[in-house]
Parts: sequence; C-alpha cells; structure tokens
Amino acid sequence: MDLRSLLLPEPRRRFPHGRAWNVGARTVHLAATGILLGGHVFGAPADALIPWLWAAIASGTAMFGLELYTSFDWLTQIGGLVVVVKVAVLCVIPFAWSARVPLLFVVVALAGVGSHMPGKFRHYSLLYRRSVKETR
Repeated sequence: MDLRSLLLPEPRRRFPHGRAWNVGARTVHLAATGILLGGHVFGAPADALIPWLWAAIASGTAMFGLELYTSFDWLTQIGGLVVVVKVAVLCVIPFAWSARVPLLFVVVALAGVGSHMPGKFRHYSLLYRRSVKETR
C-alpha cells in the first residue's frame, strides 16, 4: 500500500456509525463554544470557562479526526481548511487570553460561513481544482 492510497483511499473509508459520532461531536462543540462565548461576553470567571475551552478544542478535533479517517482529501477542501483555522484560533486563546472574546467571535463567524456556504464552495478542492462534493 503506497502513501497516496493510505491518505486518499478509493473508495473513501467508512467509520462505523460515523454520522452519529459526527452529530454527537458537533452537538458538544456547539454547546461548548456557545457557553464559552457567552461566558466570556458576560464576564464569567476564567476558571469556570477553561474546561469549556478544552471541550471546544477536543470536540473540534474529534470532528477533524472523523473527516481525516475517511480521507485526507477533506483537508484540501475549503470546508476542511475552515475547520483547521477554527481549531487553530481556539488553540491560540490560552496564549492570547485578553483577546479571547474577539477570537471567539472569529470562530463563530468561521463556523457559520464554513457550515452554510454553498456546497460547490465548501467542497471545492484546491488539490483537484473542482468541487468534489460527496454523498454520504
């Protein structure tokens, strides 16, 4: 097995109950980021919010991992790149604590745009230079 077939399998690998795992991780992620943003906007103590930051990072990373398991070609798509940027911004927060509220608004904006942009853009692959929308 060569590296290309390992990272870009044809057909894509399927994760058992992948849709359910994705929905679960996305639900945790939405709740954690919502609590995190609201907590920071309304001045909740930082100690109470740190676990929610890590929950947001972990659930975002779980969704990231589920996508990569099926195929690394997701990383070449605009939607995948948006997720990479979101997780990176979340990971910056512990080191730029005074900018946490604007950074969290950036994460929410990226999430809204990334999740709701038309599929022809979300699934556009920089590798293949075309939309590679898959059906699941």
